[in-house]
Amino acid sequence: MLTNRIADLLEAPDARLVIERVQAILDDETQRRRAFREWLTDEVKAEFINGEVIMHSPVRRRHLDASKFLENLLQNFVLLHDLGAVDSEKALVSLTRNDYEPDICFWNKEVASTFDDETMVHPAPDLIVEILSRSTTSRDRGIKFEDYAAHGVREYWIIDPVRKSLEQYQLDEATMAFASAATLFVGDTLDALTVPGFRIPIKAIFDQQLNLETLQQLMKTDHL
Repeated sequence: MLTNRIADLLEAPDARLVIERVQAILDDETQRRRAFREWLTDEVKAEFINGEVIMHSPVRRRHLDASKFLENLLQNFVLLHDLGAVDSEKALVSLTRNDYEPDICFWNKEVASTFDDETMVHPAPDLIVEILSRSTTSRDRGIKFEDYAAHGVREYWIIDPVRKSLEQYQLDEATMAFASAATLFVGDTLDALTVPGFRIPIKAIFDQQLNLETLQQLMKTDHL
């Protein structure tokens, strides 16, 4: 895909002028991105996407619950089996051009071992989870979908708290784009592709009692 875009640009007689203009824009964007990072605080949830600061609005309870329930399962499982690191919402993921704060991220043990107490800017995770809301759906399915894949995120889950569903995508390394692995609903079971042994019923993301029961099963040391 990227190769095709470059080839198309090089066919244009004004290619050099276009490249120079784009570089000037990107240089200015870099300065504004640096200012964004200096301005960003723990109290603010915001992202820097294609030169624009995107502020996030408060979300509905169903969004908060889905995020909390899934993080509860994933975080505890990863800690118990020493698989890496899980963070939610305020972990800043820095890609080539943009800075994101995904709902949930997982990094493998090797990458997580490079983090320290002062780490604020994180590399692309192995797994990213975004939970849809009215204001974020177009970005979660659009620019983020493309950008996460282009930077090697190996697995992407899109959760719809209204439909109570989870779309699971896997990176196709040949094209550096996401391919659909499965669309799962409350009667289905999720098998993570990048978190070895993490297997949960989809309903556990939306139901508190089942979430607790699933956590008990995951915390058994002989689960793997």
